[in-house]
Order: sequence, then structure tokens, then C-alpha cells
Amino acid sequence: MHSLVTASCLAIGIAFTTIASALGIPAPYAAIVVQPSGLPARHEFDLTEALARARRENKRLYVYLGASDCPYCRKYEAFLEKNAAALVPKFAPQYIVVDLRSALTATAAQLFIRIRDKSLPYADFQRAIGDERARMLVYPSVWLLDADAKPLMQMPAGTGTFQTVDEQLEILRLEQ
Repeated sequence: MHSLVTASCLAIGIAFTTIASALGIPAPYAAIVVQPSGLPARHEFDLTEALARARRENKRLYVYLGASDCPYCRKYEAFLEKNAAALVPKFAPQYIVVDLRSALTATAAQLFIRIRDKSLPYADFQRAIGDERARMLVYPSVWLLDADAKPLMQMPAGTGTFQTVDEQLEILRLEQ
């Protein structure tokens, strides 16, 4: 009986680990996963190391803000997984993918983005990078940034974002 209980607990643990690891940007994209710090009152994502790497490698950042409990995020991530063979070769030479792991329970007022010694609330971060979209916190969100955190183009967000390989490739080529 004891071994049956142990085996059941082990199976449940493996299932939860598999589900948790399946969340976020799929593995073929080799994303830098950034978990929030300051929980539960503050959800701060630090882009400092990703930007330093982008400068070293002369690349851009593809910053993805997803929520673990967001069905639209899962849909986009499934699209990326399904189309990895076509998309990863286009991402890899010019982008470092950054996966900011949030949750729908994190409000815009709780979400902060840190770059070096400066931490900004979500809305202030958007304004600081010149993001002209005046909107509430929307999942999923994507920002294309250069190595100095300057936006490369205005990006769509939310449901229906990049539903085809061609649309995703246009974004990577910075076509509007």
C-alpha cells in the first residue's frame, strides 16, 4: 500500500512538473525565462541581463509577457510550438526571446519592469519606451526592443495576435 501511495504521489508530481514546464514560450526558442520578484505585492520583471546579452550578441529582444492562467497565451504558445521549425530559424539570428511569466491575478498596478537601477510600473514602462498604446494590461503582450530598450515598432497585443506564420514573420522583419 505504501509503495502504491508513493508511486501515485510521484506520478502526480511528474504531471504537475510537465504541465508547469509546458507553460510559456516553447523550448526550441531558447527563451530567457524571467520570473517575477517581490511577490505577492509586486510583480517585478528585470530585463537588465537580457539587454546586456543583446548588446554582447548584437541582437534584439523579443519580450513576451504571458500569464500562466491565460487561455490566449496558451493558444499563442501552442502556435509557436506547432510552427517552431519555420519560426525558430528566423528568431535565432536576430532575436533573444524573453519570456516574462506572470498571472492574470497580477494587476497593472502590481506589474513592474526593471532595467538596471530603474524600476517602472507597467504603464510608465510603456510610456518610457515610447509605446503609444494607451491600454490596460493585456495578455499576451509582445515588445520588440533593441539592446538599449528602445521599441522597434508598435506591436499588437491580446487575442488574435500573430495567428499565422506569415504574420509572425512580418513582425520579425519589422513590417507594419
